[in-house]
Amino acid sequence: MDLDHIIESLKAMGFNTYEAKVYLALLKHHPATGYEISKESGVPQARAYDTLKALENASAVVSLGGKPTQYLPVSPEELLNRWDNSFKDSMKCLRKELPALSDETIEPIVNLRGRESILKHAIELIKKAEKNIFLEIWSEDAALFSEALTEAREDRNVDIKIVGYNNLKLEGIDVFPHGLADNIEESLGGRWLIMSVDDSEGLVGTVFATGGRAAQAVQTRNPGIVLIIKELIVHDIFLLDVERNLHKEMVQVYGKDLVKLRKRILGNESTIMHHFSFC
Repeated sequence: MDLDHIIESLKAMGFNTYEAKVYLALLKHHPATGYEISKESGVPQARAYDTLKALENASAVVSLGGKPTQYLPVSPEELLNRWDNSFKDSMKCLRKELPALSDETIEPIVNLRGRESILKHAIELIKKAEKNIFLEIWSEDAALFSEALTEAREDRNVDIKIVGYNNLKLEGIDVFPHGLADNIEESLGGRWLIMSVDDSEGLVGTVFATGGRAAQAVQTRNPGIVLIIKELIVHDIFLLDVERNLHKEMVQVYGKDLVKLRKRILGNESTIMHHFSFC
């Protein structure tokens, strides 16, 4: 029996070290006086009486009276049941009351660094998806996601929509091909990953960076940021589908690669201008 571990567990429930030692001493030897308990527990006699009084006030021991006063411990079953019920009541209260005290939902943004860490977190998001997945990814990186995406679609009936770069193809999954992947990769200095899962969690960043730079991304459940991530992907899908069906008309109005629109919105010098080239 590891008494040190039991003492630490009792301290976790609210006892201090002396209270834990005195209670355990009483379990071994009762009824007992303060002097006897001090000898049994190793707690100094002057402190043993104060400790017994505190335990009595906490209904963990019972005084039998007499001279000298003797004490009995409350049975472990009774003490533990009391703590268990108190804990459940406290948790019920806190679950109800704490959220009402917060003005807004606190959802941190987690910074991810390194390709392996980013891809691991992205795959975990896919594996826990229940409703939908919106994703932008390059074919060079998508192979690592194939199994998890297939399971999500076939086993959990998750709706999956993907903007795919560099001729990405995934059987049974809607992939909207995005052109000029090489130009985009060059202008951005890497390949990105953009993901929204179940409208509640998002991940965005670079999974491959050129020039020896480390891959970096952020993951969040912040509802505002998740909404922006999803809307970015959805708008890309809209434009890609419109371009596929109205290519000639778009070229007539905006020029090849939407050059007129890009210049009007972004100017002539934009490092991200290639992202808006679908043709």
